Amino acid sequence: MKKNEHFVLGADFGSDSVRVVVLDAFDGSVAGSNVSFYPRWKKGLYCNPKENRFRQHPLDYIESFTEAVQNAVAEAAEKTNIGNIADLICAVCMDTTGSTPAFTDKNGMPLALTKEFAEDPDAMFVLWKDHTAVAEADEINRLSKTWGAEDYTMYSGGTYSSEWFWSKLLHIARKNPKVKKAAVCAVEHCDWMTALLCGTTAPDKIKRSRCAAGHKCMWHKQWGGYPSVAFLTKLDSKLAEIQPLLGTETFTTEQKQGTLTTEWAEKLGLKAGIPVCVGAYDAHIGAVGGGVADGVMVKSMGTSTCDIITAPVPASGEKEKCIDGICGQVDGSVIAGKIGYEAGQSSYGDYYNWFRGLLLWPFKNAAGAVVLGREPNEAEIDAYGKHILADLEKACENIPVTEMLPVALDWINGRRTPHANQNLSARMSGITLGTDAPAFMRMLLEATAFGSRAIIECFEQNGIEIKKIIAIGGVARKSRAGMQILADVTKREIAVTESDLSPSIGAAVFAAVAAGLYASVEEAQKRLAPGIDRVYKPDAKKSAVYEKLYKRYRTLGASEEAEAVRYAD
Repeated sequence: MKKNEHFVLGADFGSDSVRVVVLDAFDGSVAGSNVSFYPRWKKGLYCNPKENRFRQHPLDYIESFTEAVQNAVAEAAEKTNIGNIADLICAVCMDTTGSTPAFTDKNGMPLALTKEFAEDPDAMFVLWKDHTAVAEADEINRLSKTWGAEDYTMYSGGTYSSEWFWSKLLHIARKNPKVKKAAVCAVEHCDWMTALLCGTTAPDKIKRSRCAAGHKCMWHKQWGGYPSVAFLTKLDSKLAEIQPLLGTETFTTEQKQGTLTTEWAEKLGLKAGIPVCVGAYDAHIGAVGGGVADGVMVKSMGTSTCDIITAPVPASGEKEKCIDGICGQVDGSVIAGKIGYEAGQSSYGDYYNWFRGLLLWPFKNAAGAVVLGREPNEAEIDAYGKHILADLEKACENIPVTEMLPVALDWINGRRTPHANQNLSARMSGITLGTDAPAFMRMLLEATAFGSRAIIECFEQNGIEIKKIIAIGGVARKSRAGMQILADVTKREIAVTESDLSPSIGAAVFAAVAAGLYASVEEAQKRLAPGIDRVYKPDAKKSAVYEKLYKRYRTLGASEEAEAVRYAD
């Protein structure tokens, strides 16, 4: 293989946008890239944050992906001076957020693409952070542990979450009789988008992602696939109807969903017939792009966090080493032949954005008009908000680390790990009249770092050694104060990758394997994944103080959990 001879395309569907890269499969250099924001989502359509409802229209995915691919390929052609570069792109792979399911018709198409349900949020994809299904998740957990047969939460950390597939479908089936009646099957975003490009969206033709099915759909080979029809019938007949249509097999990401259809090749400006990989989740593919390996945890840090690490399949069998409190362990969810372990925080960057929204309220609603002499536009509001957070981070670096600092919980969007519980909320302690905006910002940065430490402890207490931590994502790249605090709180070095494209580069790694350019994911990863840009080292003196503040964080958390139980009763 030579440079400029073979290219691969990786796509990363995030919460707000899709990013596409065209990668030279020889050395991993980025020939072109583009980001396209979801137009309906950007307007806030179909969402209600006060109800924790977050839905995305499938047309957002189709339109933004098409635009991003066309622009990335055009940029690649210009940068490389290869006019026919589209003909040299030999495979496509993509990742999405998850769990992000939607009800479908008999052809496997989301109901929102029909005229009847075009404006119905319940017929759209339910974004990962939609927490409308908390009650349904609680019901699934109770049933799984009491119905007398398999505990289907065994490989999901012992708890099924409202952020996941069956909880969300159950909630919509009960809430919306019209959608329930029309629905024939259901699909994850990562499965639907790849199948769409291959013309294989019919339920019996889709190759379902091992990553999605194992981590979010309670799929496991031990019980022959998904939870049984008998189990799902106890929840809702619609779930029982769907189960047989999902099949029993799942597929790892280096395998092919199919090949790019002529229709989609013409839309995207690519060559028909090239392989399209089986889909997977952004954090898992991003971990590959970030350098995940046995003992190496990759923290994908954006609106939320997802922490991924791999390990060999235990010689005694996977059942003998179930990790309690995490978001699942799945053979092949990250790299085939390895157990992929997942944990995370339901809010990370979202916590800072919440604070940003509080500070922006006067500018958006009153002060902005006074300053500008007119109502501020969206771009001005966004620029002002970014300026605020950057200034606050810079100012909070000068605050001495003492035992008197205020402490907060990071559960403003519930807790994902350890032990998922979306009934929990944030709590703050030690705030005084001397707590100004920079101090409040530092408190939030410390809260998310305390949550990360709790996850690390959860893994290591269960025998998963973490030798190295690599951080990827927007927060990791932008928040120097946050990364230093994370190092100080965890007492560990935090390495940050030199690229902010780890998920889409990870997708390109899998595409290169599917195209036959590399024999294994590990081989392609070593050649194509970006290196380390910088390393944050813990400050021993600050770490000693954070040890005491972390104990306050745990005490505050215990208080919140006790109160949540009282409210539930």
